[in-house]
Amino acid sequence: MITLNDYLYTGDTVLKIIQKYSNDLKESSVITGNSIDMFHSNFLLQLEELLEHNDFLTSQSQRIREFYKYMTTEYPFLAFTFKGRIKSLIRAEEKFNGYIVDKVCNHYIKTGTYPDAVEIKKSIKCFRDLIAYRIVISMPSCHIRPGDDKEELELKYLYEIAATLPGFLEQRGFDPEIGDQDEKYMSHRLPEKVRPYFRDYIEHPNPNGYRSLHITFYDNLARSHIEVQLRTKAMDDYAEIGPANHPVYEKSQNDERTRKDLIPEGECSYFDEAYKRVSDLLDLDLASVDVNMFGAIDNNRINDGCGLFRGRLILPYEHLSRFQNDIID
Repeated sequence: MITLNDYLYTGDTVLKIIQKYSNDLKESSVITGNSIDMFHSNFLLQLEELLEHNDFLTSQSQRIREFYKYMTTEYPFLAFTFKGRIKSLIRAEEKFNGYIVDKVCNHYIKTGTYPDAVEIKKSIKCFRDLIAYRIVISMPSCHIRPGDDKEELELKYLYEIAATLPGFLEQRGFDPEIGDQDEKYMSHRLPEKVRPYFRDYIEHPNPNGYRSLHITFYDNLARSHIEVQLRTKAMDDYAEIGPANHPVYEKSQNDERTRKDLIPEGECSYFDEAYKRVSDLLDLDLASVDVNMFGAIDNNRINDGCGLFRGRLILPYEHLSRFQNDIID
C-alpha cells in the first residue's frame, strides 16, 4: 500500500505531492477494486483546488468580510478578529483516515461485523471543515463598568452575534446546515430558530476544556462547505496556547484512533490501511521532511509556508474597537 509519507522526502511542492499521491491512489483503486482509495483520491483533489487559492476563495472571503463590516458598525465597542484557514495536507490526511479507523471500530463494537465501503464513505462525508473561519471577540476593559461581569458580557454578545450569522450569510449565498442533533451539543442560549444549526461547545465543553460555537455552511457560489467557529478571546487562548491547544487536541484524537488491538490485522483491509496511514504520520519526523518551502528544526519549531502542516491563512484581518482606534488617531 502507499502512504502520504512516501511522498514527503522528494523536495516537491505540496501541490505536486497531492497530485502524485492522488494519482497513485486512483491507479491502485483500479487495480485492487478498493473504492475507498478512489474516494480518497477525489478528496485530495478537493484539497488541491483549495490550496491553489482559486478565485472562488477571493469571492468567498469578500462575502464573509461583509459580516466583519456589519460587526464594526453594530459592535464598535468590541475588539474582534476574523481569521480563515484551509486545512493543511497532513491534518487533512490524518483526519480522513482517522474517520475510517473510528467508523470501523465503532461499527465492530456495536455489531461485531465490519462496515462496507458505502457505510465508510457516508462517515467521511461529514468532513466539512477543509475551509474554516473563526470569529474571536473581546470586551476591552475600558468598556466594562463597575459591577459588570466581563465573561458574561462577552457571552451575551457572542450568542447575539451567532444568532445573526446564519440569516446574514444566507442572503449572501451560504446555506446553514443542520448540526449534530445530539442534545449534548444543543445550545439553550440561542434562539430556537437558529439553534439546530450550531454545535455548542460552550455550554457543553469537550473533556479537555475546549469551548466554542461551531456552525457549518454550504457556499452555493463556491460549491464547498465551510465551518465557522465563534469564541471569546479567553476561549481562543485556551484552545491555541492553553491545555486544549491543537497539538494536545490532535494527540488526544490520535490516541482514540489507534485502537489497533481491537481489530485483528487482515480482517478489514480498510481499517488496516487507514490505521497504517495515521500511525505513519504520527511517527513523522518533520525535520527530515523535504517539501519545497517547508523547513523544520524539530516537531515543535516549524516554518510552514506551503499548507503542509499548519494550514494556509486565507482571511487575515483584525478590528480593534472604534474607541481604541480613536485613541490611536
